[in-house]
Amino acid sequence: MKYRDFGKTGVKISQIGFGCMRLPEIDRDGQRVVDEEKAIPMLRRGYELGINYFDTAVGYNNGQSQYVVGKALKPFRDKVMISTKLPLWMVNTTDDFKRILHQSLERIDTSYIDFYHFHGIGKKDFDEKIVPLKLMDEARKAMDEGLIRHISFSFHDKPENMVYIIERGEIFSSVLMQYNLLDRSNEEVLAYAHEKGLGTVIMGPVAGGRLAAPSYLYEKLLGKKSGSTPELALRFVLGNKNVSCALSGMTTIEMVEENCKIGDEENPMSPEDWERVTVMMEEIKKFSDLYCTGCGYCMPCPKGIDIPYVFNCYTYFNVYGLKDHARHMYSRVGRAEHGVGKPVADCVECRACEKKCPQKIEIPKRLREVHEALTAEKI
Repeated sequence: MKYRDFGKTGVKISQIGFGCMRLPEIDRDGQRVVDEEKAIPMLRRGYELGINYFDTAVGYNNGQSQYVVGKALKPFRDKVMISTKLPLWMVNTTDDFKRILHQSLERIDTSYIDFYHFHGIGKKDFDEKIVPLKLMDEARKAMDEGLIRHISFSFHDKPENMVYIIERGEIFSSVLMQYNLLDRSNEEVLAYAHEKGLGTVIMGPVAGGRLAAPSYLYEKLLGKKSGSTPELALRFVLGNKNVSCALSGMTTIEMVEENCKIGDEENPMSPEDWERVTVMMEEIKKFSDLYCTGCGYCMPCPKGIDIPYVFNCYTYFNVYGLKDHARHMYSRVGRAEHGVGKPVADCVECRACEKKCPQKIEIPKRLREVHEALTAEKI
């Protein structure tokens, strides 16, 4: 396993980190529980192959992940870094910080946490909960007491708001963020975080496992016949010089061993190949029979349909061949909790969008076609 500098923390982190959100489970007495007979050997095999960063959280695996991670890593606790998180949705008072921290310490059966994250925060969480409840002060106290070695945050918000948080969170040592071949929206702030000296850990490097497309995408982008799309995705993330570590949510020992082979390489993707992939991902879009550049000039839609998002789903479906991923993306449309606009069926064909489209796309017609292609339903 090759290791990288983890920001300004002074520690080296394995290129591949173990994401402990998808540990194997079994049914027991009508409940889903972690299959310890499989999970513990997996975690220990990861350590044997050089992984030194294990990421868990309070709610992972129905609240069992922390227990299993602690049990698996106990024999070599001082040789690994454990990351866990403070779930802000469970924090209502300042005292909740220490209470939840101590619960995590007990569950993991450890006297300290290496990297303690404010879990999944955005600007609103920072301004309306972290600052008013003085949680940064509580974090400093926990560090002084030796309960936490580094303070971090995981991020789920607009890229510009990560800059806002980093500028105001002077004690943050690292950040955990989404970044992958399909979603590069955080690429600029990833570089900013790295420049500011934060360690950068990537979650979802293979898009939550959805990048399991036919291997022809590997050949199309790199001109090489051998290799799978998940491998390409992991190599792409590690090919970014601003990335410290790519977390992988592994569910079998075979996955651990395959990913660690990539982590053993000094350069999982050369700078030349990385540039080729970034260019080719954009170029091959042009061969789509629906070439939407995502410029957003068609927006806003009077009926609230997120037109660029819908057409982007079709790009993954038709151009890249990522059919399962495209259907998963499209399934979010019309569901308020996902914030990706109203259903395509709400289109009234006012054609306000068409008048503003530089590509002269027949938008209402194509919206219906995309819906039918991704759902096999006519509207």
